[in-house]
Amino acid sequence: MKLVVISGSHRQNSQSCKVAQYIAERAKALHYQNNVHVIDLAVENLPMWDESIWQGSREWQVRLEPIHRQLQEATAFVIVSPEWSGMVPAGLKNFFLLCGAKELGHKPALIAAVSAGMGGSYPVNELRTSSYKNTRLCYIPEHLIVRNVEQVLNSPATAKNLSTDDQYIRDRIDFSVSLLHGYDEALKQVREAHLTDYEKFPNGM
Repeated sequence: MKLVVISGSHRQNSQSCKVAQYIAERAKALHYQNNVHVIDLAVENLPMWDESIWQGSREWQVRLEPIHRQLQEATAFVIVSPEWSGMVPAGLKNFFLLCGAKELGHKPALIAAVSAGMGGSYPVNELRTSSYKNTRLCYIPEHLIVRNVEQVLNSPATAKNLSTDDQYIRDRIDFSVSLLHGYDEALKQVREAHLTDYEKFPNGM
């Protein structure tokens, strides 16, 4: 099994990337050992979708092939999204246009929303509403909201954490990652049953 964590912020050195890296480290320690990969959309800097991707554009193939390979090899995902003006960032929405069912389909995913304050619920709702239809990504019922993100999940050597909130979110991350791993094992059976037909039914209804 292999876990891919998507850091959905396209800001450099973002708090979302901090959260993604922490979740990746806990996933390694708990279940996935070295089979964890982080994709940081601030580093990948993916071009915005255009219709040439449907026409077999060589430029798109070269640009996306490394990411598509990582996603195809993955068996589960964590989608980390900041809340920007109550929304999922454009770069993360673009990611779901560029990567489809052949990369993400019928694999479990955990949503981890990030807020600088006490928000964070809107990205959860938006991702559950609009990012699974054609990708066939299977969001598990559990999700994470990392509130006051600058004050939690920091290295003790560099910053103080809010002790109560920090320990709670660390415990909640461990719980959620373990649950995701359980779904990972279960959905493997669905994929191995070869019930999908992306040629006849390429898009969700």
